[in-house]
Amino acid sequence: MTTPPRHIVVTDANVLINVIHVGRLEMFARIPGYRLVVPDHVREEITVAEQREVLDAAVAGDALTIASLTNLDSIALFTQLIEHVGRGEAACLALALEHGWILASDERKRFRREAESRLGKERLIGTPDLFILAIRAGLHSIEGADADKAVLERRRFKMAFASFRDLLGK
Repeated sequence: MTTPPRHIVVTDANVLINVIHVGRLEMFARIPGYRLVVPDHVREEITVAEQREVLDAAVAGDALTIASLTNLDSIALFTQLIEHVGRGEAACLALALEHGWILASDERKRFRREAESRLGKERLIGTPDLFILAIRAGLHSIEGADADKAVLERRRFKMAFASFRDLLGK
């Protein structure tokens, strides 16, 4: 019998694409106590065929779940939010609010302010936070995470620290 996750993390396209770029989607899906959820609106944003194949394989293998907006209040919030943010981000925020989930996003500016005001900073994480969770769970090494960080930085995703060792105090 498997233990149900303590934390559900709804992820937007930027985090999802980052973890696909470094081939770590399956690893992040195995973090104990966590379950990754991708809104169907975010799935639609994954248009590169290879990335979509990885995502669909992860869903088929039950590594993550696709979620849809079905609650009328969440749909109304989604409709309000898409006037100012992308559809995927709006779906993530609406689902996180509806279900009490954690939101994984690397977006800044308006979306970040909106998410922080509605969820609080403690329910927002980004790509670096997933790496830290994986390292602490023994699924990844600091050296491996730093190598992945270098790959992401070549793809123009900069992290404001030199090494995961700095964040973990090791």
